[in-house]
Amino acid sequence: MLGLMQSQPLLISSLIDFAERHHADAEIVSRRVEGDIHRYTWKDVATRARQLANALDGMNLPFSGRVATLAWNGYRHLELYFGVSGSGRVLHTINPRLHPDQITWIVAHAEDQVLCFDMSFLPLVQAVHARCPSIRQYVALCEADKLPADTGIPNLVSYESWIGGHATRYEWPSFDENSASSMCYTSGTTGNPKAALYSHRSTILHAYAAALPDVMCLSARDSVLPVVPMFHVNAWGIPYSAALAGCKLVLPGGLLDGKSVYELIEAEQVTFAAGVPTVWQTLLGHLKSEGLRFSALKRTVIGGAACPPAMLKAFRQDHGVEVLHGWGMTEMSPLGTLCALKKKHLSMPIEEQWTVLAKQGRAVFGVEMKIVDDDGNDLPWDGKACGDLYVKGPWVVREYFKGEGGDPLVYQNGVGWFPTGDVATIDSDGYLQITDRSKDVIKSGGEWISSIEVENIAMAHPAVQIAACIGMKHPKWDERPIVVVVKKPGAEVTKQDLLESYEGKIAKWQMPDDAVFVEAIPLGATGKMLKTRLREMLKDYCLPGVLTSL
Repeated sequence: MLGLMQSQPLLISSLIDFAERHHADAEIVSRRVEGDIHRYTWKDVATRARQLANALDGMNLPFSGRVATLAWNGYRHLELYFGVSGSGRVLHTINPRLHPDQITWIVAHAEDQVLCFDMSFLPLVQAVHARCPSIRQYVALCEADKLPADTGIPNLVSYESWIGGHATRYEWPSFDENSASSMCYTSGTTGNPKAALYSHRSTILHAYAAALPDVMCLSARDSVLPVVPMFHVNAWGIPYSAALAGCKLVLPGGLLDGKSVYELIEAEQVTFAAGVPTVWQTLLGHLKSEGLRFSALKRTVIGGAACPPAMLKAFRQDHGVEVLHGWGMTEMSPLGTLCALKKKHLSMPIEEQWTVLAKQGRAVFGVEMKIVDDDGNDLPWDGKACGDLYVKGPWVVREYFKGEGGDPLVYQNGVGWFPTGDVATIDSDGYLQITDRSKDVIKSGGEWISSIEVENIAMAHPAVQIAACIGMKHPKWDERPIVVVVKKPGAEVTKQDLLESYEGKIAKWQMPDDAVFVEAIPLGATGKMLKTRLREMLKDYCLPGVLTSL
């Protein structure tokens, strides 16, 4: 017997229709690449998204045709989120921090036909356009009078000219909710990147889940600042959740230094912000050096890489900001877990609460997870057993675009699980703790050492700006950990001081054998530490007591 409820496809166009009808006057504030602040409303976003859809129809872009972007977080990029997908095309956000060769490969692989870009990326587009034959239309995200006369880029128009002549009325099409809505390529640190192709259904379900109280807890009373870029996994889905909840949305453009982010938070009375640890580190550094406080910020989601406990405590203890530690992946749209305390934790001593909050948190409804041993056997949720993390759910990839890399799933009893490449523990309350990436885990004398734990202790030292732990080959123990450190500007710390800071915090055999000071640790396009490149930097390094590099 079937249920007797109405059937309506879950489409991204319904989000912008809802925001326009129920939150028409809620503000969208953008710091533009031109340097000024732009203000308008959800009603304006909806109107211009419809003009954009008409522009795409006018060029006869087919259903599921790809529209690429090279853009910061701004209002025109937001319009593309809704106008492209809502009209049945696929929004393809490209990370502008990638190498030009990677970008040209990605454009060709995606078969993009339109490329929209911020003017700050004009030199990049000029460098790659001759190698992008699939692009029929280039669109500069600016007014007509801001477009240089001779760019050398064929079929180039300004965004305002492109959509400006089109009607503001548009009937959003209805189609299968499983149709593709957007795509994002993995960083491709090894080999060519692969694309996660999100559906309308997966995006809407993800938007619902992200707004839940124990997740991002978004509401129409929030002023939301996604510092996480819109070119990476749809800014963690925040633009969609903001439309669903009717939030004020604050978009920071390309200025992501501590001073610029702080000034925007204060000017727009931001209550909720989201970003990666490297950005928040510069923000906290600015606050400390200038003796500043937040007047409105209440919550921040930190993800993309493990949040050091020292950062979590700095936000909470020094500034009264609740940190929601999260974990996810491009292949998961990206939300997997968020860390919020349960009622029973509130009566615990604060140090025990810190222990819980340092974890990546509980699975969001819709995501199932488990940890397995080397033979694929399920491991217990006891907070001690450590294994490979598998996930499944309605916003987890089934396969990559064009079948790249073959079938990525591991099948158990006919059920497909996505192997995340993370090594983790899960406690009896369902709190996930990532201990390492499988490729970064350190095995010394047959025992596993968590590089993240070693890094977190170093990051707690007042003189350390950023730290990475890697394993170095050892003739007796197979591998031994070292910690690679960048000092804070003007700070001093000796190797001995840093190594002594580990005493009593982890077992002696887990302590790093050495501390190496460097000017910079290589970071990837999304702010993650590139340990493969770091190992290459240290290829001639020798562990203390080991005569030659191995």
